[in-house]
Amino acid sequence: MIRSKYISPNSNQSIIIFVDGPTNDEINHYNNVEIIQGYTFNPTLFRQLKVANYFEHCEELVTLCGDLPISLEVIADDKEGMVRQAKKLSLLGNTVSVKIPVIFTSGESTKEVIEELSKEGIKLNITAVFSKDQVQEFLPVMSGTNSIISVFSGRLFDIGQNAVEVTGEIADYIHENSKCRVLWASPRMVYDLLGACEAKCDIITMPSPLVKKIPLIGKSSREYSLDTVKMFYNDAIKAGYKL
Repeated sequence: MIRSKYISPNSNQSIIIFVDGPTNDEINHYNNVEIIQGYTFNPTLFRQLKVANYFEHCEELVTLCGDLPISLEVIADDKEGMVRQAKKLSLLGNTVSVKIPVIFTSGESTKEVIEELSKEGIKLNITAVFSKDQVQEFLPVMSGTNSIISVFSGRLFDIGQNAVEVTGEIADYIHENSKCRVLWASPRMVYDLLGACEAKCDIITMPSPLVKKIPLIGKSSREYSLDTVKMFYNDAIKAGYKL
């Protein structure tokens, strides 16, 4: 199947779409959807999916996702543990990018982990990035790689920052100083897809509820208003409400 990028109707910018934390059934569905080009996961998503054995589920996911890229995260909080787990996850297949948090829970940079793994040739996805300062600290040790840098743009909105502006500045810096790709992570609404295009991100990861709303982009406001009113009316009828 030929995979296609999403092209923003606002800016004509194109972007790759990954699905964030899908169920196994959803993966089987998305494997046949042209616009979907990969998957991302983290420990929180695994917990929401009620995963019992972390590594066994990683193995299962790599098989389910076939030729599509998948990002799987380490769960250690020390240099030696992260390096060991990253090597273990990378051995699951060529489609795997190992997610390394940008900092430890102590707040200290994981730059040394990133540097060692980059030298080993392991595909990386640096996750939980929130600022250009963080990127400036670790980018020099991985600038020659095709790794992914995940900017948690949706959470920038949460703390009152203009995520499009901040992510755009980060994306410009990364593109000008490395071969790495920029991923818009943690979207809060389907409009983030257009924001990610405006910020010139290479990839956006979206949960299934938002992926399902992508076809709504471009629908007229009047038409969507009518759909909404019909939904209210039909639900009242189905419920048998009287007033």
